[in-house]
Amino acid sequence: MSAVLNEIRLPPVLETARAAAQAAGLPYAGSVTPADAWALAQVGLATLIDVRSTEERKFVGHVPGIAHVAWATGTSLTRNPRFVRELEAKVRKDEAVLLLCRSGKRSALAAEAAARAGFTAVFNVLEGFEGEIDERHQRGQSGGWRFHGLPWVQD
Repeated sequence: MSAVLNEIRLPPVLETARAAAQAAGLPYAGSVTPADAWALAQVGLATLIDVRSTEERKFVGHVPGIAHVAWATGTSLTRNPRFVRELEAKVRKDEAVLLLCRSGKRSALAAEAAARAGFTAVFNVLEGFEGEIDERHQRGQSGGWRFHGLPWVQD
């Protein structure tokens, strides 16, 4: 399959992620590791967007300098009905977009919704910002953006 989508060539790591997603039958372009997401965003090959709630970003921390479009809002995480419109206001539908949430689950749902809305290169960031809950019922001990030592700040 060609790497050209609307005349935009995807970096090899995203082409690999796309091929894996197609093989797995995922409804969005694919998934990348936190380290790959950061590397791509740093050199301008993809736009990294935090889809966590404003409260999560404020109290748990966030990646400095990246866009924010909440998939869900408030402490009850009510689905944001304007998500796709807000995403469209931040990025083009044909550019490489990397979505980051707490553990990689909500960002996968957000990637699916974006793909249904016509985004052609929207990817999920695996492990999310905090990673999965471990056997001690804690996040951040075995995966996630912070666990991997990638840049983040806390308000």
